[in-house]
Amino acid sequence: MKAYLFPGQGSQFIGMGKNLYKNSHLARKLFQLSDEVLGFRITSIMFEGTMNILKQTKYTQLAIYIYSVIKAKISNNFEPDMVAGHSLGEFSALAAIDVFSFENGLRLVNLRASIMQEICESIHGGMAVVFGLEDSIIEEICKKDSGIIVPSNYNAPEQLVISGEYKALKRVCSSLEKIGAKRIFILPVHGAFHSPIMEPARKKLKKFINKISFQDSKCPIYQNVTAQSVIKSNDIKKNLIKQLTSPVKWKQSIENMIAHGAISFTEIGPGKILQGLIRKISRNFAKKNIKPCDHAST
Repeated sequence: MKAYLFPGQGSQFIGMGKNLYKNSHLARKLFQLSDEVLGFRITSIMFEGTMNILKQTKYTQLAIYIYSVIKAKISNNFEPDMVAGHSLGEFSALAAIDVFSFENGLRLVNLRASIMQEICESIHGGMAVVFGLEDSIIEEICKKDSGIIVPSNYNAPEQLVISGEYKALKRVCSSLEKIGAKRIFILPVHGAFHSPIMEPARKKLKKFINKISFQDSKCPIYQNVTAQSVIKSNDIKKNLIKQLTSPVKWKQSIENMIAHGAISFTEIGPGKILQGLIRKISRNFAKKNIKPCDHAST
C-alpha cells in the first residue's frame, strides 16, 4: 500500500513553486487562484521574496500548503492508499484528497497562520527538540515543572519536541541535560505550538472549521491528534479542531500506517524533512518483530 506524507513548517525555500508555475497549466491556475483568494501576491513572496519574509509564520504556512497541494494535484500518479500530514501538513493532506476544497483549505490555513503569529508576538513561548531520552522520562519532567510546558511533537524514537512558556522551556531543558539528554536544540520559533498556549487560536479556528464543508475521505488519513485511521468527515473535523493544542503523534501515526500495510512512503512538499524521521521510525518498528517499510521516497 502506498502512503503519502505532507510536511509542516521548516521546509520552505525561496523560489518554491516557480518551476511548477512555469511548467504546468493547472499549477499556474491554482497559484493565481491563491493570490485572488488571499488578496495579496503570495506567489511573489514564494518565488522572489526574502527568507526573512518567507519564514514568518503567516507566510510560511500558506507557502507550504500551496506548494504541497499543487504538487499533489498535478501529479499523474497521486493515488494514495493512506495519507498523513505533519502539523500544518495535515491541512495539505486533506485538501489533496478533497476532504475540503483547495480554496477553503487556503482560507483556513491563512487564518491559522495569522492567529498563531499573533499569539507568538504576545506570549513569550518556545519549542525545543530533545534527543536521546525515552518519551516517558520527558513527559514526567514536563509534568513536574510549575509552568506551562508539554510534549508537542512525537517525531521519532528518542526525538521529542517540547513546547511552552519560554522560562519553563529553559528550566525543563536544563533538567533534561542533567539526566542524560544526548542533545537539545532550541527551535528558531517564538511560539509554543501544540500546547495549551494555543487555546485562543483553537477557539477562533474552531468557528471557521465548523463553517467549512467537509467530505468523507477517499482513503484513510492518520491524524495528528489520535494517530488513528479516520475516514468520516465529522471525525476528521473534530480532530482538526483539537490539533493546535494537542501533541503531534507522528511516530505513532507512521507505526500504525506500517502495521496497516504501508510498503512505501512518498513525501509531497518542499524538501525532504520527513524522510529521515520515517527511516528512524521504521528501523525502531522492526525491532518490535513487525515487518515495516524501510524506506521513504520522493
